[in-house]
Amino acid sequence: MKVTEHFNRSRLEEDRKWIELEWIEQVIANPLVESVQSDGRIRRWGTVPELNGRYLRVVLLPDGETVMTAFLDRRFRP
Repeated sequence: MKVTEHFNRSRLEEDRKWIELEWIEQVIANPLVESVQSDGRIRRWGTVPELNGRYLRVVLLPDGETVMTAFLDRRFRP
């Protein structure tokens, strides 16, 4: 999995360091919802069974494979 330096820095934050890379890969491969931002970045959402089905948002660069950020999205409603 390719990642940005921003992603590496954000993984040090208390609210994100416990997010498993496996969960991110799962959302990338099997998103529930996907949207493309005006700047070309791709947002994908998926549920994480280990977190009682909470939603994880993964933002990819326009290349569709480099992870910019990933976080639990408390406001997302499918």
